[in-house]
Amino acid sequence: MDFDQSVLNCNLFGETGDLPDVVHCETIAARSVVNEWEFAPHRHARLHQILIVESGGGRASLDGATVRLAPMRAVNIPRAHVHSFSFAPGTQGWVVTLASEILDEMLVAAEGLRRVLAQAAILDATADMRALTQRIFSEFAGRDFARAHILRALSAALVGLVARELAGRADSGAAQDSSALARFEQLLEAHFTEHWSVARYAAALSITPTHLTRLARAATGRPASQLILERVMREARRNLLYTNLPVATVGYGLGYHDPAHFSRVFAGAAGLSPRAFRARNGEAGAA
Repeated sequence: MDFDQSVLNCNLFGETGDLPDVVHCETIAARSVVNEWEFAPHRHARLHQILIVESGGGRASLDGATVRLAPMRAVNIPRAHVHSFSFAPGTQGWVVTLASEILDEMLVAAEGLRRVLAQAAILDATADMRALTQRIFSEFAGRDFARAHILRALSAALVGLVARELAGRADSGAAQDSSALARFEQLLEAHFTEHWSVARYAAALSITPTHLTRLARAATGRPASQLILERVMREARRNLLYTNLPVATVGYGLGYHDPAHFSRVFAGAAGLSPRAFRARNGEAGAA
């Protein structure tokens, strides 16, 4: 199947915007009932999901591999990974969804979580995962003071527990490649505004550009060049959404000396201009 041509790209949150909240939490049943418990193959361009099955089950397909779902199983679904579900009617559980921009704020490059979380996988849901998810669900439904801060903290803890479980299943024989990927993540965080090429990152890692691209594809399904561009664009979206900086200033801060060039690159990645993106998602201030 040609995923780029055939798989639906979905915006879980609806049509009003891409980043309406710190996190989104809902029950499995909330959408399953209206969809007759079936979800065709689809992907979310900028969303990371963690699904926990409390009771019931069914089947999940992750990038073409079908796995049985059972009680106290968790599903890690990285951004852009194709997935589908067929739930047994009455299945109970939760779906926690984080936008890439929010996830970036939680992850420290040196800790290597981003690489681990890039795996689409079914894993055991621990009691701590279940308890945290219930806390997130409860906090999400309220409007108490410090709600956003608490949601960020709880979600970061849940992400950490999922990453820990995923890392525990990693093949120790891949330690060298994992180290190179972790160092690439650190370099990318340090230099993404400098627009280093794949070759320059590879040279800093003492590997070839081809090897770096292979490692990136194996871990994320995307080449190193795309990861570099995505990191810049995530920062651009965050600045456009959460600051009132002029568009040109956002571009300058990301290493683009020509505002028009920045706008062209952003439009190519996001499908609309920086000003249109900011307006569609609720302009933070005059640009």
